[in-house]
Amino acid sequence: MRCKSVQSAISDIDILHGLAPMNLKQLETVALVAELGSLSRAARALGIAQSLVSRAIAQIEGEWGDRLFERTGRGVVLSEFGQRIVPHVRLLLDQSARLQDEVKDAAGIPVGLVKIGVLPSMAPRLVPALFEDLRAQAPGVRLHVAEGFSGQLDEALESGHIDLALINRYGPGPRQDEDVLARVPTYLICTPAHPFARLTQLPFRKLDGIPLVLPPSPNGFRSILDQHARRLGIALDVALEVESLSTMREVALSGCALTILPRLAVAQDMEAGRLAAVEIVDPRMPRDIAMGVTRHHPLSRAARHVLSRLHDLVPRVASGEL
Repeated sequence: MRCKSVQSAISDIDILHGLAPMNLKQLETVALVAELGSLSRAARALGIAQSLVSRAIAQIEGEWGDRLFERTGRGVVLSEFGQRIVPHVRLLLDQSARLQDEVKDAAGIPVGLVKIGVLPSMAPRLVPALFEDLRAQAPGVRLHVAEGFSGQLDEALESGHIDLALINRYGPGPRQDEDVLARVPTYLICTPAHPFARLTQLPFRKLDGIPLVLPPSPNGFRSILDQHARRLGIALDVALEVESLSTMREVALSGCALTILPRLAVAQDMEAGRLAAVEIVDPRMPRDIAMGVTRHHPLSRAARHVLSRLHDLVPRVASGEL
């Protein structure tokens, strides 16, 4: 079995060595048809006639001496030959894209994919602002955005799955290798009809027995809340635990429970008069929004450019300017 596998791999490589006459557009067409499973959908995606896609596939199959696709009633699927060859085609396309990015990077042009992690409370306003900024200043930079709570983003940074992350830090301050980009207060979020909505500040001990929707432990902010509650001798009534900021917001909108968030997380609801925010004091619980950078790999020029833009944009988003 092992000899057969090795011979199959050598055969695949021999076929790909004959790709010199092929251009990247032809290979992209093969990869797109394989992804979409349809010649017509691939043609629409490419903005060309289906007959041209069919002709390109037929030409490649003629050059390689076997069929890449089998027709079905609903489109096309990879043939046995295609299943062997298309992964190599995708690898070649990826390598070509990386080569182009490296050439531009070496020339001092920020280009390529940058993966960032963003807190759900900041994403709705920060991501569009960052995307617009990059389109104007560095159109060669592509963004991949992951939303998550701080613990999740810490893990993604550590593993190198993302390059940069905005993370909430509480207590004494950020980690040694992090920059604080903004500091935001913490608020109790309720409907405008709730008695607390008439207040501008609410002492922490007034949370005693109030139904709350909060993230489950382990969670950095939840730990801070629990510590303050124990110190003050009160009981937090955590009626619902969810790992989704949008669900916490929806529950607060329903009036069934209150939640604790930065104002930024519900800014649109407040502007529309659907929710109110009351700052929690005695003690205050500010959140530092820190900039985390992966130590798994060096940052590309594109990632360094995004890092610079985040240093400018995050304080403006946190303050409500954007």
